[in-house]
Amino acid sequence: MDSLSQAALGAAIGVAVMGRRTKIWKAALIGAVAGTLPDLDAFYDHGDPISNMVFHRAKSHAPFWQTLASVPIAALTAWALRERQHFIAWWWTIWLALVTHALLDWTTVYGTQLGLPFTDTPFGLGSMFIIDPLYTVPLLIGVIVALSLRNVRGLRWNMAGLILSTAYLGWSALAQYHVTNVATENLRAQGHQVEKLMVTPAPLNTILWRIVAITPQGYLDGYYSVLDRDRSITFHQFPRGEELYAQLRDNVFVDRIARFSGGFFRMSERNGRAVISDLRMGMEPNYTFNFEVAQRQGAGLVPLSPPERYSMRPDMANGLPWLWRRALGEKLPPPR
Repeated sequence: MDSLSQAALGAAIGVAVMGRRTKIWKAALIGAVAGTLPDLDAFYDHGDPISNMVFHRAKSHAPFWQTLASVPIAALTAWALRERQHFIAWWWTIWLALVTHALLDWTTVYGTQLGLPFTDTPFGLGSMFIIDPLYTVPLLIGVIVALSLRNVRGLRWNMAGLILSTAYLGWSALAQYHVTNVATENLRAQGHQVEKLMVTPAPLNTILWRIVAITPQGYLDGYYSVLDRDRSITFHQFPRGEELYAQLRDNVFVDRIARFSGGFFRMSERNGRAVISDLRMGMEPNYTFNFEVAQRQGAGLVPLSPPERYSMRPDMANGLPWLWRRALGEKLPPPR
């Protein structure tokens, strides 16, 4: 999730655990800082844009390493604040802020390596978009009221924010399950042979969902809103660039994206360069993560080392109006 959501969650946890033991502003501040610590890995340069993507949400997001790190962080916090008598409570605060950060990231589709050091498999439920105001706002309101009132009533507001935001996560998982069933029914009825299926929310909401299905012919892209009046879904088919992939599948960078995306990727050629795109994040035809991995030379392809990030700008002017109208159940074709 975005940094604001993570800071708000950490602050709410800090207030919930430490609100009766220390000043509320201290609890909120330390919780917010701890809640954003795992994302500091984004500032570490692994040498190329694909490695930076794949190794984000890795060790710093693994509960095993977070548990080990929480002890010295809590000790330093208790010592700096001269509250050594509350070391256990500060440790509980830090640990919860770190681990819930990782679990919240797990609800998105990006991929969080929760199992390190035992497995580097990226896990992603995909029930939440990376930014969702309906998750973040209750947390912010609860923390702000707690900071303003500085009494038991404020602590109750903070707890209410935590409960509402957690309930929203539960709603997103239920909505995803429902849309997955609807999508499966449609794909089966339309005679598609599906190898992999992904259902994840469109930007900023959990009402409109994007469906991507990998098939032997390429991939299908469709949308379904929980407010649609019927259960029909229109899918559009696109090529995955299998010929390009066959030529470059042994390339270490191509393999990293193929594995990290769980097979939800495509390859294309632009201006004489082979580009690999992660299909999980973005809207057709513009995706968030695109990398130029090889240069065309004659009939062959020469790998680029390191690969280069390829920018695609989303059509916000047409995309946002379509997003809200489609979420409300108006079956409009997506902007291309």
